[in-house]
Amino acid sequence: MATETETETGTTPSQILLLHGASSSGKSTLARALQSALPLPFWHISIDHLRDSGVLPSARFKAGDFDWRAAKPKFFDGYHRSLAAYAEAGNHLIVEHILDQEGMFEQLVTLFAPFDVYFVALHCPPDLLAERERLRGDRPIGIAVADYHSIHQGRDYDLEVEALWPLDQQVMAVMEGWATQKGPSVFRRAFQMRSQ
Repeated sequence: MATETETETGTTPSQILLLHGASSSGKSTLARALQSALPLPFWHISIDHLRDSGVLPSARFKAGDFDWRAAKPKFFDGYHRSLAAYAEAGNHLIVEHILDQEGMFEQLVTLFAPFDVYFVALHCPPDLLAERERLRGDRPIGIAVADYHSIHQGRDYDLEVEALWPLDQQVMAVMEGWATQKGPSVFRRAFQMRSQ
């Protein structure tokens, strides 16, 4: 993790903190807390921001006017490319994501190759996910638990954090883990393996 001085000299790339966890696992809460604590200005970006801002014609997808299955690959392709464009312009990012589609990780490995990426898993017990999802009431019941059982399978991370930890402990774990990381990150190793 770069300091302000290092960044001003142009010696360090843009930084991307990628938070990966099930729906309702607490990614947004952790992202906001990190944004308030990190020593550099970080954008906080998620799919929910686009949905809630009205960028997507969500009501028409729900009504069946448009086919979300057909639109989804194009949406995520554009979304991923936009993240890389923000970072290429020199912005630091905290990105919330659920890598639940084949090829997403591989695309991000390619797009994020020029940047300092720290990949963090946020784990949350299924009973708590189900309760949070029920209380939110803004998504189909069962999505969060389905994520829990699938999205972390076979995945490597730079750091794994538990949603049951106090929020300040989660923030400290991410900041200390990133600052003291030894060797190449998960994203860097994945890119290097593909380049061999």
